[in-house]
Amino acid sequence: MNTISKKKPSYRISPPLRQYLQLYDRETTLPVSYADLRRSSGAFPLLDRQGKDTLWETVQYEPHTLLELSQGLTEVYALLKTDGDLSFSEHLLADRIDYCRFGNSNPFRVRIVNQFNDNYDYFYVKRADASRVYGLELEHLLSPNSINFLVTGDTLIEEHIAGIPGDDFIKTRLDRPHLNQVRIAKEFVKFNERCFARLLGDMRAYNYVIDVTPDFEDEQYRVRAIDFDQQSYEGHKSMYLPQYFADNRPVVELVRRLLSPETIRQYQAEERALMARRARAERYRLKDLVDCMRQEELSPPDKIEQLKKELNLQHQTTLFDRCDSMGDVVRLNLRLVLGRRKE
Repeated sequence: MNTISKKKPSYRISPPLRQYLQLYDRETTLPVSYADLRRSSGAFPLLDRQGKDTLWETVQYEPHTLLELSQGLTEVYALLKTDGDLSFSEHLLADRIDYCRFGNSNPFRVRIVNQFNDNYDYFYVKRADASRVYGLELEHLLSPNSINFLVTGDTLIEEHIAGIPGDDFIKTRLDRPHLNQVRIAKEFVKFNERCFARLLGDMRAYNYVIDVTPDFEDEQYRVRAIDFDQQSYEGHKSMYLPQYFADNRPVVELVRRLLSPETIRQYQAEERALMARRARAERYRLKDLVDCMRQEELSPPDKIEQLKKELNLQHQTTLFDRCDSMGDVVRLNLRLVLGRRKE
């Protein structure tokens, strides 16, 4: 089973990537930065409804600092949601800011409340890491999920991805009588295929959510990644296959029990065909993105060499020997996986 022993280093956004973000309207000027949110005066643990520690802390600020931040954060929300139309922000309030010390990005989570009806939404403020930005863009271009984010300087703003955390879903819902287990198994197979094609790593159960949609006869499910820090960083091929993480074992057993090998291959082929269709539709933008990746240092040389060897074995080829960067590896893996229609 997969284990991650060390924290991944952060990679700065390069000039070519910055140009890409400007070209495709991902970069803008923001009134609040990640560094601004670091000016807290205290914090206390945030507990869930059962009184358990969530690993998040609610941070506190001096009154004048909080006033400035609240106004700026509502403007950030307007930029994210309404392309900067501030006419909708007068009744919005940033009423809580949480901070997480766990993980690579040490994010702030901002809760925005509509004062007319008390409805609330979230967004995240993080340090801008090139790996994560590439992961977000590849998710936007190749998955069935649109991703909304903005970058300014060293600050990354991300829209909240709604869903039930994978670890909670496995612990509390997987064995419920009404659950359509076949559909869950099917979606996990497709999710596994998407992660491997674009080399998104570290999909332990708490790094994805299950989006549940009621249908006219049953429920539909979609597995959605929420953590993109480990985009094409690790050297082991298995790190890009969620099936090999220990906390995903209950879902893997579900797949083995409910789906025949022929059915699994069918779902894999379906997902590859859909990704290939999206890649063709976004061919120019995807090429611009991958061209930037190919110039980047996104992983240590020893990890790149290891991954090249393992992918050569996986695809029964020697083409990966020609790759000089992790971006080259991603490009070739996409070509080989999405170009394959049959086993």
